[in-house]
Amino acid sequence: MDEANTKQVVEEIKPPVTSVGVLGWIRANLFNNWFSSILTIITVYVLWKTLPPFFRWAVIDSYWFSAAEACRGGEGACWSIIPANIRFIIFGFFPYESQWRPLVAMILLVGLLFYSRDRKHWRKSLAYAWVAGLAAMGLLMKGGTLGLASVETTQWGGLPLTLMLSVFGLTAAYPLGVFLALGRQSKMPAVKTLCIIYIEMIRGVPLITLLFMSSIVFPLFLPQGVTINVILRAQVAIIMFTAAYIAEVVRGGLQGMSKGQYEAAESMGLNYYQTMRLVILPQALKIVIPPTVSQLISALKDTSLVVIIALYDLLKTTQSVLSDPAWMAYSSEAYIFVAVIYFCCCYFMSSYSRRLERELSTSN
Repeated sequence: MDEANTKQVVEEIKPPVTSVGVLGWIRANLFNNWFSSILTIITVYVLWKTLPPFFRWAVIDSYWFSAAEACRGGEGACWSIIPANIRFIIFGFFPYESQWRPLVAMILLVGLLFYSRDRKHWRKSLAYAWVAGLAAMGLLMKGGTLGLASVETTQWGGLPLTLMLSVFGLTAAYPLGVFLALGRQSKMPAVKTLCIIYIEMIRGVPLITLLFMSSIVFPLFLPQGVTINVILRAQVAIIMFTAAYIAEVVRGGLQGMSKGQYEAAESMGLNYYQTMRLVILPQALKIVIPPTVSQLISALKDTSLVVIIALYDLLKTTQSVLSDPAWMAYSSEAYIFVAVIYFCCCYFMSSYSRRLERELSTSN
């Protein structure tokens, strides 16, 4: 067969242009039936009506580094509220001259989180790195040694406080939730009853109730002269609340395991601890990765509720900036900035969970 005939045959067996590439994807996903076509047209119309005005407000007519007075006469967004107040929004009442310390602490924390994403790094050295990193973060935040001025926890605030409540809370709540789930599945009546009572009581009240109790009610039961730091009390409340929900998610994974897995472990002579550690939990925890991450993301966003007990987290410092009459009219810009930070944190957790699901998948 000559070259001309070969090209003709290839052209004849090629799929239609409308079924491959960009056109094929649009036809298959956006216009594959009359209902999808109507939804696509409505969506495009709504975006055409909303995106250009929003882009003009947020970008074209916006102000970035001007004074508050200059924003009042304009029609665009006043992003100047962010650079003008960025240090207070991020660091709160932490001493101005020492704000490099929480900045370094946050860089250490983010660096450890990114390094820990790769499962190849999950060795003993990583655990030692986390211990050293957490000790360094605590030293930087608290001070009082190595020539660092001491800073009271009442001055901690902003993004460092939000990250601390989130990371430490989620790290402690996950294993506690696993133990509670195992306790609820236990054959020992006392352990099972205690775990059920704890889980149902905690899940029966909102987080705001636990925060109020930790901040107002709990100190009333302490001996006179004994106090516990309010940040620590809020941290414990967040851990207790999140662990109860994680326990129910993990229990669902445990109930999804077939009896054959238990029988196989028993036939190999494994005891209860070995069965759970080597056979059951690895499979159960892999099954419940999506709902677990959803619960952890909800817990991350719920840390903003500490604003009601006067802790100056990221949301509270932003609200304090808006109490200034000069910037009071630009709450939309400030809250969009905070929303972007929360979105980045939640997206990081979500993307990592998808990556972990792919790596642990045994279906391929």
